[in-house]
Amino acid sequence: MKAIWAGNTPYSKFLITVGIILVSAVFFTLLSTIISSVLYGVGMLELQQMMQDPAQPATLSILKLIQTFSAIGTFIIPPFILAWLFSERPLEYLSLDHKTQKTSLLIAAIIMVASTPLVNFLGEINTNMHLPEFLKGVEDWMRDSENKAAELTKIFLDMKTTGDLVFNLFMIALLPAIGEELVFRGVVQKIFHQWSRNAHVAVWTTAILFSAMHIQFYGFLPRMLLGAMLGYMLVWSGNLWLPILAHFINNAAAIVFTYLFQHGFTAINPDEVGKENDFIALGVSLIITVFLFLLLQRRELANRQSAERLKTILSEN
Repeated sequence: MKAIWAGNTPYSKFLITVGIILVSAVFFTLLSTIISSVLYGVGMLELQQMMQDPAQPATLSILKLIQTFSAIGTFIIPPFILAWLFSERPLEYLSLDHKTQKTSLLIAAIIMVASTPLVNFLGEINTNMHLPEFLKGVEDWMRDSENKAAELTKIFLDMKTTGDLVFNLFMIALLPAIGEELVFRGVVQKIFHQWSRNAHVAVWTTAILFSAMHIQFYGFLPRMLLGAMLGYMLVWSGNLWLPILAHFINNAAAIVFTYLFQHGFTAINPDEVGKENDFIALGVSLIITVFLFLLLQRRELANRQSAERLKTILSEN
């Protein structure tokens, strides 16, 4: 079965990718629901009723369990299956077979923190966007969905103990960083690159799908920008570990600063940085982000050229 679909067209690979992800997601969601039912001693009907009140401690625990299983089944397992089916060298296919220089990892981490005001500013613009009047019903539905998602996120991020912080770093920061990068940058972006033969088209198409997948309409623009930044990190470095780390830092920083704000260790609300016409923070964020992004590009392209020259010399000898 290894590399059985290596010669398929990009269109075929994309359909296979969607199919395997959907099947795996449904299976692991059902599995987590059954496990929750057994662990908490409730029937499926009662479990469904409990889900209507996520603020309850038992319901929150069940939701975290389902979320964890779903993330693993949707984003982490399918890419390895797909890489096995699409390539003789699965780790190379996923761009996981290279080491990343510590300096590049540090630059990528700083970029994610420095870009926070810029990302929040785009989120503010996105939130204030309105559809035409004849699509008011659609906009009302979008805002209602967004409010429900925001309420659930608020419940998840209500961290009363250090244990809550650690678990959220695992569930909300680590799992999505690994899983979403494996799926979107490791598999989907590669397929679109092969399909379009243009790195920019691949990066931005994948970023649009990455943002749309979250089904959070009023966070579409900032999430698309983040997706594009992560995509270019992979294009320049050829190494998925770089966007994985950057994605983790982006998620983890928000969680840690939220925890610090909730417990009075800082007066800075991470959700408000860059909003409400804070143009100084926005300008500094933009300058630092662009500068470091260009620096990272130069470093990674130079490293890849050096590696290719060394490989050529060794092959000639």
